[in-house]
Amino acid sequence: MMEVRRSEERGAAHHGWLMSKHSFSFADYYDPRHSGYGPLLVINEDRVAPGAGFGTHGHRDMEIISYVLDGALEHKDSMGTGSVLHYGDVQRMSAGSGVRHSEFNGSKTDPVHFLQIWIEPDTKGIPPSYEEKHFSTDSKKGKLRLVASRDGRQDTVLIHQDASIYAAILDEGDKVEHALDSERLAYVHVIRGDVTVNGVPLKDGDALKIGGEERVVFDKAEAAELLLFDLPA
Repeated sequence: MMEVRRSEERGAAHHGWLMSKHSFSFADYYDPRHSGYGPLLVINEDRVAPGAGFGTHGHRDMEIISYVLDGALEHKDSMGTGSVLHYGDVQRMSAGSGVRHSEFNGSKTDPVHFLQIWIEPDTKGIPPSYEEKHFSTDSKKGKLRLVASRDGRQDTVLIHQDASIYAAILDEGDKVEHALDSERLAYVHVIRGDVTVNGVPLKDGDALKIGGEERVVFDKAEAAELLLFDLPA
């Protein structure tokens, strides 16, 4: 089973300071056909104006991952964590029993562009926690680099769900395969560029839902950056 989700079909929100595209139902955007995929509930592509951001607000029982694409993302939370993230940085916050945080553009002159990802945890009520890691461009070139996992293996951020997130930067001549348990799901989100996935051509902002397959094959890439989610059904 494969289902394409084209970039232009995503929900959109324009608030002046924020331009956001929603791959799944979120806030005022609702589409019953796209209300999560397995435990993957949210992929928002956010662009935040200089000096603006999401004021302090609360979450519970959610794994919240930020993948920074450009600019500076400033994070503060009720655990006392504060950080400014840039391209290549991956941030994970486990909301658990409850946490409050803010996410702001850390620059007064340049926009920040990032993906906000929510994954439902398999255990509720855990103590909230925070983690960030940097993944260099070279570590993702021509390969799938694991960036988030259940057990933190390969120096990844740890998420409280039987899920793995891989990042890749692929170009002409690159061909990469990922073995997939036929009882699990895969979700590919193309950040930028062009790539063919299991024979399906995709461009920036496109996504592909995959189920019942034994592998995910990436080829015919052109300046592509993407995320692959390996998920429980």
